[in-house]
Amino acid sequence: MTAVTAAPEPARRRFALPSAYTILFVLIVLTALATWIIPAGRYQLDPDGKPIPGTYQQVEQNPQRIVVDSLMAPINGLYGIEGEDGSISVWNSGTLFGAIDVALFILVIGGFLGVTMKTGAIQGGIARIVDRLRGRERLMIPILMTVFAIGGTTYGMAEESLAFYALIITVMIAAGYDALTGAALLLLGCGIGVIGSTINPFATGIASGFADVSINEGIVGRIVILVVGTAIGIAFVMRYAARVKADPSTSLVFAQKADNEARFQAGGSGEIVAMTGRQKAALTLFFLAFVVMIFGVIPWEHLGVPLPTLWWWFPEMTASFLLFAILIGLVDRMSETSFTSTFVDGARDLLGVALIIGIARGITVIMNNGLITDTVLNAAEQAVANLGGVAFINLMYVLFLPLSFLIPSSSGLATVAMPIMAPLADFANVPPQLVVTAYQAGNGLVNLVTPTSAVVMGGLAIARVGYGTWLKFVWPVLVLLAILTIVVLSAGVVLQQ
Repeated sequence: MTAVTAAPEPARRRFALPSAYTILFVLIVLTALATWIIPAGRYQLDPDGKPIPGTYQQVEQNPQRIVVDSLMAPINGLYGIEGEDGSISVWNSGTLFGAIDVALFILVIGGFLGVTMKTGAIQGGIARIVDRLRGRERLMIPILMTVFAIGGTTYGMAEESLAFYALIITVMIAAGYDALTGAALLLLGCGIGVIGSTINPFATGIASGFADVSINEGIVGRIVILVVGTAIGIAFVMRYAARVKADPSTSLVFAQKADNEARFQAGGSGEIVAMTGRQKAALTLFFLAFVVMIFGVIPWEHLGVPLPTLWWWFPEMTASFLLFAILIGLVDRMSETSFTSTFVDGARDLLGVALIIGIARGITVIMNNGLITDTVLNAAEQAVANLGGVAFINLMYVLFLPLSFLIPSSSGLATVAMPIMAPLADFANVPPQLVVTAYQAGNGLVNLVTPTSAVVMGGLAIARVGYGTWLKFVWPVLVLLAILTIVVLSAGVVLQQ
């Protein structure tokens, strides 16, 4: 009698969160459905195109077609077209431009970063820092975390950090620390920099654009978050590293100690090649690009500073980064073919971000065309009517935390939330730039731990640190960073009154 072999049970499919694209498009459809249910209404507008509190009135319903208008919304959002007549119906002057300005800016930034990374300037600069601090690895923690925080606050350094994990972890293990020390150095360094973004075009720039404020407004509070937050992160990582060096058994990844030592030391730290003159020049131009951007967007005349005000915004910033990409390519003596292919590859890496902005903008288009934006604002105005400015801004910060889990893309969340949240700040007599700060701090905090982040999960995978171990390690820092943000936001409201 032949034995019957049971067929193997099919592997159970694990639940996976849908991508940001799917989530945003579902929100577009749900918003279109809402235009059939939520009453339509309008605010009277002041000369600046902003809603006047207390002037809301209901108007005739204008429900949106579920299929056709949902499909057209992202396209019209990119072009800046709202309304069947092709006009732009604005209740906030921040929506005067379409998302195409922002999307093109993102693509050019991608090309700029791609060209810079191609030169090896950023990688070479960090490698040289590591090499010069051999034997003084304890100093490497504050210095490198500061460098990575600068990367986070200026251009939202995230995925680029994955290239440094093997090098940093190798050096940390050789110095008597562990793999978690190296991973924390990178994740917290870049992440806290993003939380305290000052001129980060992907967070502060996009959110400021949709909030109709200059990127420099609110920068003092963000610098405080950046400096104090980075100090908190450095102190926390150094304290843990010192404990592990004194007693390796206290390491949260002690069980993998032998395996990690064999794995990373076997690969070696590699020979550090001296930076060339071209790379040094490219690195100088890289940072100069952000200095020029800052100069271009700050309204010097309003500050009483005797410097010319250029009134730059997305078109001018886009052109500036394109120029610096070309200059970096020329300095590195790239061929025309190499430069164009590298630039296009860099832009391709951020194509998904540009598409997310278009899809997210579609939600605003549906709400505006369905005449429910002002209705939602009116409901929110009533909800915050009895809240003081401090309570309001901290409520905004708390709201951005779950929203960041739902929409982890910083660009997508800014595009969705700012057209609603920024005018709401006017009703509470809170400066809209504080809402930008609340958004980027909340989104940055969540992106330090969200399991849908390729940076978090990728970095932990390289370091062989379990996700649960990372949560156990990092939660005290998250609490301290949240408290810091709340203090800065509250102080911002008090000082503005």
